[in-house]
Amino acid sequence: MARLVEITRPHAVLPYQEELPSASLRQALARPPLDLAAAVTDYLAWRGIPTDQETRRLIRKIVDLSADLRSVSGLSRHLYLSRRALGRRFLTNGLPVPSHWLHFARLLRAALQIQNTDDSVVSVAYGLGYPDGFSLSNQMYRLTGHRPQTVRTCLGWEWIIEAWLRREADRGGLAPEFTQGILAGEMVQVQSALDRESEDRVAG
Repeated sequence: MARLVEITRPHAVLPYQEELPSASLRQALARPPLDLAAAVTDYLAWRGIPTDQETRRLIRKIVDLSADLRSVSGLSRHLYLSRRALGRRFLTNGLPVPSHWLHFARLLRAALQIQNTDDSVVSVAYGLGYPDGFSLSNQMYRLTGHRPQTVRTCLGWEWIIEAWLRREADRGGLAPEFTQGILAGEMVQVQSALDRESEDRVAG
């Protein structure tokens, strides 16, 4: 069971109730991580995309800075790296270019705000520096294949990262050794764990 939990990464554990209030379930599913930057790098590791310590630090800084920054030039200044050096670091590790990380991190923040508030898409867009709601919606669709309306109804943040990774894999933004697992969904290991659990119960 412990191995199955490790593989499937349940979002929350709720006390048993005959009928779970929909508001409680929504709150559990939509709850943002306490540390968004760490959650993103942890998800990458779980997804089989290894990164060295320095690259993890850069990814976390990008996610942290995405609340205020809008351009790679500004990002480079804050990281004390040239755009070329920053891009080379991610390219060497087989990862999407820094600008994609920055834009995705901004969209992830937008998604979490859309799910956890009653703010309009226009309000969320203005707050994150987009000129209007259409710009936010179009960029979200370009990077993830989904629009804010879907994000508001499909709760959680992991599936948004997954959608982005699949988009990057489709477009060659991920190294080949990562792409196959992402596009396949990596459900084989989950099914294998379920099979082992079933065999253990039968044997017991």
